[in-house]
Amino acid sequence: MSQPDTVRPEPGMPEPGTPESAEARPQLGTQLFRFVVTGGLSAIVDFGLLVALMNLLGFDHNLAKAISFVAGTTTAYLINRRWTFVAEPSKRRFVAVMALYGITFALQVGLFALLYPWVLGLWGSVTIAQVAGFVVAQGVATTVNFIVQRTVIFR
Repeated sequence: MSQPDTVRPEPGMPEPGTPESAEARPQLGTQLFRFVVTGGLSAIVDFGLLVALMNLLGFDHNLAKAISFVAGTTTAYLINRRWTFVAEPSKRRFVAVMALYGITFALQVGLFALLYPWVLGLWGSVTIAQVAGFVVAQGVATTVNFIVQRTVIFR
């Protein structure tokens, strides 16, 4: 008896039926929903640590934001890789995500560093400055992260 023809994927592409194959990958709407939920959880980690470091431990706003960003993005990466994009561990992807997080780190910490003192001077409220700076910086970083992860890293 002859063996049935099997279609082999191109080198570097996942085998059909594996977690990384197109059939197992969630659709755009599902990915976006999961990315937003994961982002919300990660934002709680990020903002909670930011406020704790600044208000309870007296950290400078730039150092506090840098530390909280690392904690929040680490949380996001771990959840997004497995749940949002349903991808197996990969050193190449990990390096790509870390490079992306380096860019979004500069965006987020830079925007927060610009906005926090400006909003504080405008409104005179640490709380308003923290929230406004965080929301704008987080929004920009989240948008960039989703687009690059979906279209480049986890395509």
